[in-house]
Amino acid sequence: MMGTIYQIFLNAFMITGFVFVMMLVIEYVNVQSRGIWQKSFTGNKWRQYLIAGILGAIPGCLGAFTMVALFSHRLVSFGALVTAMIATSGDEAFVMFAMFPKQAALLTVLLFMIGILAGYITDKFYVPKGIIGKFSEKDLPLHDEPQCKCFQKDNLCGYLFHPSFYRQALSIIVMLLILGVLTGILAGGAKIWMKTTILLSLGFSFFVVVSVPDHFLKKHIWDHIVKVHIPRIFLWTFGTLLAIHFLMNYIDIHAWLSDNMLMVLFVAILIGIIPESGPHLIFVTLFFQGAIPFSVLLASSISQDGHGSLPLLAESKRGFVAVKLVNIIYALVFGLIGYLIGF
Repeated sequence: MMGTIYQIFLNAFMITGFVFVMMLVIEYVNVQSRGIWQKSFTGNKWRQYLIAGILGAIPGCLGAFTMVALFSHRLVSFGALVTAMIATSGDEAFVMFAMFPKQAALLTVLLFMIGILAGYITDKFYVPKGIIGKFSEKDLPLHDEPQCKCFQKDNLCGYLFHPSFYRQALSIIVMLLILGVLTGILAGGAKIWMKTTILLSLGFSFFVVVSVPDHFLKKHIWDHIVKVHIPRIFLWTFGTLLAIHFLMNYIDIHAWLSDNMLMVLFVAILIGIIPESGPHLIFVTLFFQGAIPFSVLLASSISQDGHGSLPLLAESKRGFVAVKLVNIIYALVFGLIGYLIGF
């Protein structure tokens, strides 16, 4: 029993570690490219849908957060916001790429295409003027703090020989992950290309940790990723893997799911209403175990957006409800189509 729990703990730790690395890299790229998205959104709506889909397809919630900010400043249409919320899978995207990368890539492409189509249809037939009118039209403030210049070669010696607490702690975390992969404790059963990819990502993460200023380490990595995202991702991943393990061993869940798959699809869509990263992991894990078809995972992914819609909930309750209702409709349509054709 303890051996099983330990193995599940290692799996959850490996997945969370990979999530941490991917989030760190994306945070680094996001800060380095500040200002570029606002300029790109000027133009026709198809450009908005395309960029919104790209932002949503980026793992994590940064793209969704960016779209909410742009929408709240009336820089993009409601349909473009729908595009981003459908295309995004929140933090669960990191987990899916860690667990089943090929299917995760296919899902990302499908969500991107569905999101663009949904954005166009939504703007064509539904323009919530009452919601849009509540937002004032103004420029989006950019993150242009000078201390966020990520690579400053003149300061490298100081970073290396006089590291702050955050640099030491994050360096230790990354080195432990590298050591775990090299020794086979983590990702021991992974294929060579997967191990190589993980090690390259970890190597770049170590470069980021030792080269960026302390402001970036504290505000963007420690306060944002380590303190906010990582504990929740680990607990949800560990809890879900543990629960699924016991369900698979003590209950014939495959038989129940196969007999009630349509109900599972509806439940997956409804759970997607929750503006939180975590509940969707239940369906991610079930798909990984072969207990549900791809169509259920697709419907769940369309409906949910991690916690990307939380800023919208804070800005406009009606806007949040409107986006969720629209996404539920698309999740039902495409989920049922996939289910009926046996996808």
